[in-house]
Amino acid sequence: MDLAVGVIIGAAFGKITTSLVEDVIIPIIAFIMGGEFGFKNMFILLGDASAGVPMTYEALKEAGAPMLAYGSFITVVINFIILAFIIFMMVKAMNKLRRKAEEPTAPEEPAEKILLLCEISAKLGEKR
Repeated sequence: MDLAVGVIIGAAFGKITTSLVEDVIIPIIAFIMGGEFGFKNMFILLGDASAGVPMTYEALKEAGAPMLAYGSFITVVINFIILAFIIFMMVKAMNKLRRKAEEPTAPEEPAEKILLLCEISAKLGEKR
């Protein structure tokens, strides 16, 4: 059951974390660095690019140029770290709630009448 919940939550939060990274975190980094910034434009060209092809990730990918797109990998790693942290916190909270529900309750103190009856019974037992 826990695995099924994890898979469903992971699928649901996958798009949220992708949007968080691409639409919030990367623009903040771009603002701090003072210009256009994006991990997608980080790549290493492994061969020669065709003549007239702009040196952008999208254009080179469309042209089929061999390249190592480490920027996309960094984006996926950031998404994974955020998603893993969120799922970890949710599972931790669920386990804490489960432990509280399973905690044994302290046995109730016997009622005053029961204690009195036990005393009387003990005294009667001593007299015999």
